[in-house]
Amino acid sequence: MTADQFRQLALSFTGAIESAHVGHPDFRMKGKIFATLGYPDEKHGMVKLTPTQQNQFLKKAPKVFNPCAGAWGQRGATSVHLASAKVAMIRAALDAACRNITGK
Repeated sequence: MTADQFRQLALSFTGAIESAHVGHPDFRMKGKIFATLGYPDEKHGMVKLTPTQQNQFLKKAPKVFNPCAGAWGQRGATSVHLASAKVAMIRAALDAACRNITGK
């Protein structure tokens, strides 16, 4: 997966917009960030999951998903190694992150 593919998937959710936070592109729903690109580097994205969801994705694809550093990662922020990611898996992670915000 490329950064552009990640971007297109994130923006495919109804109501999603692209913005920026701390110099990185981010994707928001109802003003809340559900995903970012370029953190910690250009090879990664991030999806904002719950700790339970994070654990499920880590078990399914440990080469793709890793907790972000520190308390942020402990609360569910999950790093995505883009080159190792498959579209369907990232779509599912982005969907979960969006649902966490919208409740749908």
